[in-house]
Order: sequence, then C-alpha cells, then structure tokens
Amino acid sequence: MTSTVICRASSRLALATAISFGVLAQPALAQDQDAPQTDSAETQSERIEDDLHTRRVDSDGTIVVSAAGLKQLDILAGTSVFEAADIQRNLDGQIGEVLAKLPGVSASSFSPGASRPVLRGFQGERVRVLIDGLGTSDVSNTSVDHATTIDPLTAERIEVLRGPAVLLYGSQAIGGAVNVIDKRIPTRRPDEKIHLDALAAWNSASDLRNGGASLDVPIGSSLVFHVDGSYRETDDLEIGGFQVSEALRQEIFELADEEEAEGEIEEAEELREAANQRGFIPNSATQTWTINTGFGLVLGDSTFGASIGWYDTEYGVPSRPGTEHAHEDDGDDDEEEGEEIVTIGLEQFRADFRGDIALGEGFFQRLKLRVGYSDYTHTEFEGDEIGTTFDSESIEARVELTQKETGPLRGSLGLQYTYRDFFAEGAEAYVPPNVTDQIAIFALQEYGSGPFQIEAAGRVEFTEVESQPISARREFETFSGALGLVWEGEQALRAGVNLSRVERAPSAEELFSNGPHIATQAFEIGDPSFSKESAWGIEAFARGNLGTAQFSVAVFQQWFDNYIFLDETADEEDGLPVFVYQQDDANYFGIEGELTLPFYNDGNLTLLADVRGSYINAELDDGSAIPRIPPIELLGALEAQTPAFDVRAEVQWFGEQDDVAAFETETDSFTLVNASIAWRPLPSRENVTVLVGVDNIFDVVGRRHASFTKDFVPLAGRNAKASVRLSF
Repeated sequence: MTSTVICRASSRLALATAISFGVLAQPALAQDQDAPQTDSAETQSERIEDDLHTRRVDSDGTIVVSAAGLKQLDILAGTSVFEAADIQRNLDGQIGEVLAKLPGVSASSFSPGASRPVLRGFQGERVRVLIDGLGTSDVSNTSVDHATTIDPLTAERIEVLRGPAVLLYGSQAIGGAVNVIDKRIPTRRPDEKIHLDALAAWNSASDLRNGGASLDVPIGSSLVFHVDGSYRETDDLEIGGFQVSEALRQEIFELADEEEAEGEIEEAEELREAANQRGFIPNSATQTWTINTGFGLVLGDSTFGASIGWYDTEYGVPSRPGTEHAHEDDGDDDEEEGEEIVTIGLEQFRADFRGDIALGEGFFQRLKLRVGYSDYTHTEFEGDEIGTTFDSESIEARVELTQKETGPLRGSLGLQYTYRDFFAEGAEAYVPPNVTDQIAIFALQEYGSGPFQIEAAGRVEFTEVESQPISARREFETFSGALGLVWEGEQALRAGVNLSRVERAPSAEELFSNGPHIATQAFEIGDPSFSKESAWGIEAFARGNLGTAQFSVAVFQQWFDNYIFLDETADEEDGLPVFVYQQDDANYFGIEGELTLPFYNDGNLTLLADVRGSYINAELDDGSAIPRIPPIELLGALEAQTPAFDVRAEVQWFGEQDDVAAFETETDSFTLVNASIAWRPLPSRENVTVLVGVDNIFDVVGRRHASFTKDFVPLAGRNAKASVRLSF
C-alpha cells in the first residue's frame, strides 16, 4: 500500500473523528452542571426505547419498532428480533446459521467457518450486516468464503430488518439488514458494582468448545467501563451421510473411470474414495477468539463512548472433490499443489465511537453520531504456504438528527460517509487494488396519529469506485425512496402497503474481478462497464393480535433493471469453472409470515404453537431462474412454558428446489427435527439458564440451496448440545 493511500485513509479517519468529537463537545459541555449524572429509571427507559435500533413488545403484545424517534416504522415490515434466549437456543459461530429459522431468512452456509445471512433470497452485496447501525467493515459481502467478523456469543440481541425503510442503512441493504446490538460501548449505568454476562456451550457434531463473557463496571456516577471476550473451537463437522450430493458422486465416479481407463489407477482410487466420503466434512474445523473493551459516559440525558476490539479466526475451506485432478490435468508443474488443503486466517482490528446527545427543546431533539474504523486482513493458505492476502482499511461515519415530535409529525435526517481501501496480493488476487468512496444523505418522516398514517423515506448516495492499477474509475449517483400508508385497528392490528424505488452502485468486485479464486474454486470475471442496479417494489403487510394469537405476514414484489448476478458458464480457466458477473432485468416475488398461538394457559403452564414460513420466486427477464434462491420453507413448533422450564419441539421442512439456473444442480427436500429444554434453576429464574437439546434428531443429510458449496458441504448431522447462560 503506497504512502499516498495511507495518508489519504488517515486523513479521512481524522476528519470523521474530529467532526464527531467537535459536534459532541459543545452539546455535552453545554448541559447544566447541576444536572444529575445518573439517569432515573424512566429516563433510561425512554432513551433505550428511542435508540436507533430498538424493538420491544408492549404489555398487550404489540410489536413496537423505534428508529430515530419513529414510534412504529411500518415501512420496516417484516422486522424480527432475536433476544438472548433465542441466541442461546440457536447458537452458532456464524450469524447466518443463528438466524436461519426466521421466516424469509436462510444462510449462505459456505462452510462451518463462513455463513452469512440470506434475506428474501438476497445475499452478498444486497444484505448489510451491521454492528449497532454501522457496517461490520469486513469483506464478507464480497465473497461467500469470507467470514463475518461478529461472534454471536457476545451479542445482546440481533435484529433482522426487511422492507423499504432498510434503505436508510445504504443501498447495499436492498434485500435487508441484520443489526447486531452488543454492549461494547455502554449506554446506561448498571445497578450492580460489577455486571457479568457469560455464556458457555458444547455440541457433539463439531465437538464445539465455546465460551464468552462480558463485564460492565460503573466508575463514579457517570463512567462505565466494559470488556468482553470469547473463544470458540470446533473439529471437522459430522454429517448424516455422504459428503457429496448424489449428482456430484456420479460425476466423480465417471471421472474415476476415465482415469482408470488411462492407466491412472491411484488417481482413480482417490476419486472413488472422495465420492464415498461420509460421516464428516474434511478440513471444516474452526478456531475463533475475540476481545473488546470500551467505555461509556452518561451525562444526564446524553451519552457517548468509544471502544476497540480484535477478531481473529482460522477456518478450513472444504474442497470440491475432483478439483485437484482438474488442476493436475491443466498442466500444473507441482502435482501436489492441487491436493493441498486451503485454510483462511482472518484478523480485524476495529475502533468505534458513539454519541447520543440531547439537544433541548428545539426542533431537533437528539443528535446521534457513530464512527467506525477497521483494519482487516484475510489470508488464504494453500497448505503451509501463503496463497493470497486481502487487506481492507475502512471508515464509516454516520450522523443523525432526530426531530422533536410536533403534533402528528415526527422523523429524522442524517448524513453517512463510507470509505474502503482494498488491496489484494498473491497469485490468485482476483480483484485488483481499489478504493471506494461514498457519501449519502437520508431522511425519514412519519405523519399521522389516527387510524391512518403516512410514512416516507429517502436516501441519495454519491459513490466513486477507483482502481489505479488498471486505470479504471467509475462514479454513480443513486436515489432510493419509499412511501407507506398504514391503517391501525383494534388489538394492535396494523396493516399497510409500501411502495419503493431503490438504486445500487456496483461494487468493486462486480466491476473489476478477473482471476482465479482458490477458496471458492472458481475463476471470477467482472465487468467495468456495469450501470447502476435499480428496482421498483411493492409490499403489503399485516401484523398484530387476533385474540391471544400474535401474527405477522408480508407479501412483496420487486422489478429489477440491470440486476447484477454471478453466473456460471461452460468455460474453464486454470482448471476452474468460469463464473461471470452479468446484468439483466429480474423479478422477485415472496411471501413470509409467522403465527404464535397460545392454546392453553392456567397461570403456571402455557402451551403454544409456533408456525413460520416463507416462499420466494426469482427469475430473470427471460424466465430463467436466478442462481441460489432458497426453496419454500416451513417451521412448526410446540412449546410448553413454566416459571422454571421451557420445553420446545420443532420440525423445519425445506422443499425441493428444481427451478435452477444453467449449470446449477437441483436440491432435494429434507426435514430437520429439533428439541430443547431450557431450565432456570435459581429462584429468580432469570439470571441463569441451562439449555440442553438435540438438533437434526434423525441424522438426515440437508443441503441449503442458497449455498455455493451445497453439493459437498451439507448441514450438520445429529447434534446434541448444552449451554449455560449467566447474568448477574
């Protein structure tokens, strides 16, 4: 990386930080010096509910979403929240797997060490993964083999945001956003002298050893110190049957016959052995550790703080059987090179700053600021040798002003800046060094206090993507907007319709890729001439209570112009299949919903049924299927709840996916049966939860159609698990 680039990155970080501290300093110091330094319970509750990403359930069961001062935010139709108990029940090292049981959510499932959320059939550049409203600043959105730098073990809650208003977080959230809330920057003073949260877990399918803890320590009347850390280690993942799909097995057997006919007996035997591999996935072990520390300062109704953290993971990349022989046949001088295992070592240093400032009685009520800096390194090892290294330095800053509610009008407006300097070095650096600069202006308004409300959101982005080594530079101006009409009835019943227009600038990977990518075992080619992607959308939703039942359902349709997708071709380059980024018109249709129905309650025992489902159909303009679209999914569960125990049994069915793109294989249907018991042994029954359970009780082989590696990386087989969660 040249000194010019380093200086440019440093100056951007300094500017973003200076702006934040400069804006913060005056309001914070301008507060009444006699104001109390600790919040009342009422004040803390109000600020928590008014936080940028808070969702709560009122006593009557109404789901309430608060974002930048909005009370309902119905253009976030389809919002789901995982609290601590949900995270414990579905705990996994990658956030995509944690959320995969939610309606409309799947996972990329590239490997046990890399799995990103898939929302409404969208993944990669169309799904943003956030930490408290800012991007993770990793490169997991650029390729499916890249891990997301979040350990769900230390998350306080996880929010899945879908619908038009997600555009407020960037056009890269065209399919939705996942927002992880943690406590690395404290926003409230704990009641205890030391507050401890901890979680330890074990499972049988990967011999998981997992533990994490966080401490919050109040110092004086206004300062809170925080530290957290985690460690996770797994062995190769155990599965219920053959590693490779039946179609791929037949291909490998045919290749083995060809090798044998040519007198290559040893190679033929290796191929047959790979086709018959069963019981576990070789080279799928993982090891991850994290550490974060930060502080929060509570000054009356205002807070600010900062944190730094480190994320470190190493994980295996399962190889597609037969690939090594393709390398050898291609004339590789080193015959052993194609057989060497591929692993990824990933490190990220991250620094964050956050401010939430009360502005008094003027038109604007609060000022919210977030700044994040990341230094990220991702190394792909071929055996013991370094193959390719990816470095990314990024800065993201966001400032938002929340209006004081004046009659029926409320809302917010803000400014966001994102900078990424990406550098790849090695034989398979398939993306040239590039720099992305983006600045955006956004606003969100809500009007109405009666049965009908109108909501509107808009975002303008100015994006520049430049790669000096190939003398390429592109500039894009994009506009996204949404308009919603909502009706509110009795029993918190709400229904509405949203219209949206979204535009997205192509990423550097979509524009400039051109080379072999060993981890995905593909030769990827982009197109520097791509135009911006755009989509019209309509979504209808309803949610609320029907008697004792709670429900939510959404139906959506999107019409894309210049839709960008990675398409497999019949060509080969360097012994690898060629994948080309293409642009075409496309249509998405989907429906998702969930219903929770308590059917018995005597005060000490509640029995309820939980039903969830989703369906997505996505096609290009000529009627052909878009690659890697999840099939129809249904989940049904029965749960018994008592003051001390929760017992849950669930069945999740995945339909067959036979509507596939060219060169894409079909995926068989399968059913997972899971059961768990959560026990709260202490008299308070809230501070400690012990959970035991079994996933995939019948040890079936399941493959996610959204996965790039589904034909040789199935889901875990029968998996016994146990965990303990503490909070004191």
